[in-house]
Amino acid sequence: MRRPLLWQGIRVPWITPWSGEVRPMAEVEIRHGRGGVGLGYADEVDTDRRFDALWVRRAATPGVGRPDLRSMHPLRQRQAMTHMLCQVCGTAVDGGEQSLFLMHSRPGDAIREGEVTAVPPAHDACARRAVRECPHLRRGWVAALVRRAPLWGVAGVAYDPRTLTPLPGPGAGGSGLHQVPYADATALRWLLAARLLVSLQGVEPVDVDGFADQPAAAGR
Repeated sequence: MRRPLLWQGIRVPWITPWSGEVRPMAEVEIRHGRGGVGLGYADEVDTDRRFDALWVRRAATPGVGRPDLRSMHPLRQRQAMTHMLCQVCGTAVDGGEQSLFLMHSRPGDAIREGEVTAVPPAHDACARRAVRECPHLRRGWVAALVRRAPLWGVAGVAYDPRTLTPLPGPGAGGSGLHQVPYADATALRWLLAARLLVSLQGVEPVDVDGFADQPAAAGR
């Protein structure tokens, strides 16, 4: 089990990025590869890609600096999605036939069948603790038990193929991340990925009333 990290008395989720993990933006360039023309790093190595998608680079030094509780570390998020690790403690989620997914949401919303998400699963006990302690979740959250979560694609910053300038993202101020399915090979070549996305299938909504009030089991 990983040692939990604390900041100002708050237990910091494993996937949270820290200010000490920020690196200068690596230079991107146009590259010619087996998949065609696309985005690449000038000093690219094999570990910069996953399923042909180019990934943003970040240091991996959790606990150094100040945590950004509103965001996720790209590598740890990808590991959590790939191996079904708990977003809070970073260990394997053994939910049997179902896994618990918990995410920030507006009151009254629900996780839908087939919904695409970047939020990894969580242990039941870790989720209960999170909804009580996390300032971000206090504004609203939603949860569901999910039978399958196959890989869907990635989210990140899209680049203009002609100018190599970042394109505005969706959402207010253009700060959101573009979502690209693995099936769209052309769009994938011009995206700098920061999140691995899965599709939630076999969704069973969790009644939020009383969820946080139930005691969290020991050991997480």
